[in-house]
Amino acid sequence: MDALSDVLRHVRLSGAVYLNGEFTSPWCVVGQPSHEMSVTLLPRAERIVSYHLVTEGSCWAALSDDLASAIRVDAGELLVVPQGEAHLMGSSLEHQPAPAEVLVSTYLRTSPGDVMKLDYGGGSEPRTRLICGFLGCDDTLTNPVLSALPRLFKVDMRNDPQSAWLESSLRLAAVEAAEGRVGSAIVLARLSELLFVEAVRRCIDALPEDRRGWLAGVADRFVGRALAMLHAQPAHNWTVDEIARKVGLSRSALAQRFTQLLGQPPMQYLARWRLQIAAQELRNGTRSLAAIAEHVGYESEAAFNRAFKREFGMPPASWRRSHAVADHAETLADDDAFIIEQCAPQSVPPARADSTSP
Repeated sequence: MDALSDVLRHVRLSGAVYLNGEFTSPWCVVGQPSHEMSVTLLPRAERIVSYHLVTEGSCWAALSDDLASAIRVDAGELLVVPQGEAHLMGSSLEHQPAPAEVLVSTYLRTSPGDVMKLDYGGGSEPRTRLICGFLGCDDTLTNPVLSALPRLFKVDMRNDPQSAWLESSLRLAAVEAAEGRVGSAIVLARLSELLFVEAVRRCIDALPEDRRGWLAGVADRFVGRALAMLHAQPAHNWTVDEIARKVGLSRSALAQRFTQLLGQPPMQYLARWRLQIAAQELRNGTRSLAAIAEHVGYESEAAFNRAFKREFGMPPASWRRSHAVADHAETLADDDAFIIEQCAPQSVPPARADSTSP
């Protein structure tokens, strides 16, 4: 298994398309997943990725704190905000932005995965259609993929000889979001995960040759192979000599190349990745500490305890207990919210959003 696939497998992506929007000029909105929206749509997610697929027309987008980052996004392009930061989108970014959370506030009592619909703007052509949503992930791990991605980027999901399946997927996503058919929520969720993975792959392919970081390491001919081996067998007793021999470099050349791209030597990277896997095991499984230590490559539970405490600030047993308490409290809160929602009177379907200029 390659390193990108392994990291995404451990991160456990969960998609939730939450908005099928139609915007008419002039318009401008500012969006950032709020706690209430995140709890409603992806109650178990610890980190939220925002994404916007333009299915018709075009718009401008920028980070709220960096208007110099403004880019034009056209039909068939996917805009990704990996850290879920506040960002602007509109026919022009010079208009006063309307908070997206306010525009969709009537939907915050819907079930997770339900598709919300929004018509907004000044009522003039041209119009822009978007499929917007969240992609949740477990932030137990220090995510090398999300932290290595640009804060805001776009990828063209069409106009590629190899993208016939993507075009079909985009058309399906547009139809599912527009019609809200039975099963649309799960179809759109899976499509959103697929589109995100493809966006990351295309971002890697487009990296300049002088780029540094985890994504550049994955794309590198030698370091990428080294990462793939480390992720395929994290518990193996690796040495830099063995890795170098398998990738076809000298020991010093691999160590230098690996450190240049990832900012840390191979063995340090492996040690941290082992502990991140262990953290996920502690939170989501019932294995003993000794079994987890052996599973991630430690010869003794004592050595594992020392390394884990250095990385996370507390012994693994204490870390497991603290997260078990937090998860239990979250479950109780979700159950209480569900009971209140079921007992509440049915709300009137939301009306069309005000079509005056923001």
